[in-house]
Amino acid sequence: MATRVPLDRVQAESDDMKRRLEMSTAEIGLAVRTTNCLEERGVFTVHDLLHCTREDLLSISNFGEKTLEEVFKALENVGFYRPGYKPVPAVEGGPPMVRRAK
Repeated sequence: MATRVPLDRVQAESDDMKRRLEMSTAEIGLAVRTTNCLEERGVFTVHDLLHCTREDLLSISNFGEKTLEEVFKALENVGFYRPGYKPVPAVEGGPPMVRRAK
């Protein structure tokens, strides 16, 4: 007999994903300067941010590699990982760590 995922769990996961995608760039812990740079380009939510390429972000005035790294870390903190990275299970009560995929 096949195991089924309860619909309420699927709905909860869907609601959680929607909530995370709708978070503003300020809500994910970016510096005010970074948030202002993004908003000048029309990037207001995590959803908007996930649709930007590295090149899109680096083409923003005053947005360099350090700021890009800040954005990656903020996205990782809400569960979105850059290509080539994967979460490592957290040590009891600690935040998840990220390891570069081999």
